[in-house]
Amino acid sequence: MPEGHTLHRLARDLTGAFAGRAVGVGSPQGRFAESAALLDGQVLESAESWGKHLFIGFPGEVFVHVHLGLYGTFAVHPVVDEVPEPVGQVRLRLLARDARGAAYADLRGATTCDLVTRAQRDAVLARIGPDPLRADQDPDRAWDRIRRSRSSIGGLLMDQSVLAGVGNVYRAEVLFRHRTHPLRPGSTLQVSRWTAMWDDLVVLMAEGVRTGRIDTVRPEHTPEAMGRPPRADDHGGEVYVYRRHGQPCLVCGSRVRTDVLQSRNVFWCPRCQPTFRSRALR
Repeated sequence: MPEGHTLHRLARDLTGAFAGRAVGVGSPQGRFAESAALLDGQVLESAESWGKHLFIGFPGEVFVHVHLGLYGTFAVHPVVDEVPEPVGQVRLRLLARDARGAAYADLRGATTCDLVTRAQRDAVLARIGPDPLRADQDPDRAWDRIRRSRSSIGGLLMDQSVLAGVGNVYRAEVLFRHRTHPLRPGSTLQVSRWTAMWDDLVVLMAEGVRTGRIDTVRPEHTPEAMGRPPRADDHGGEVYVYRRHGQPCLVCGSRVRTDVLQSRNVFWCPRCQPTFRSRALR
């Protein structure tokens, strides 16, 4: 499933390609046809994302709400000489032709593609936690949930009602960077550690928006600094533990471990992220 930085890049690309332009809105697949007809020919105002939710704004305070889910893609083509015929199951097509030239974007495989009002959009936003990529967000909202919960911090970081936009890669990596075992109960964390994690996510995810990939290793652990080959993985980016099961930790050399937590693989280093033991039990 795309992580939050991917949705922010998508919102940026959609805004750059279509904002302020009258757009053709269609649903070649047919599942969004009735709503598309209501928007067809209107001016697209903007696109914004909160966590893994994307909202494309149109006049009258209505929005196309998109959640890509596990398999969705939204391909934006900002400048083309010719617009091809839709291929495959295109749920939503945006098309602009004017003095700026032609542009189009095709949405396929999304979990959600709905036309919503501002009130409905706000109801979605009320159900999700703060997004580290939005400057107007309050990390204390997430902390209030974490500090009261006996659930694992690894599970809480992936709970979109606690924290919006963090997926499996950022979850594994920020826990490693702050020497925190993924099964440690949220209620045992100190606020200083949570604040450091949040600040780290703000920087790491913003870099992901800039580059389009997830890089989490510090300068001293890059391939160039360590004299090792670059990571070969379809997710791209240089990471400490994600998808590195059985490989040596880049910091201490221990073998990275993995297990299943809430139906998702979680990765950690047993030496850098030791199992948490309460002082009350020592």
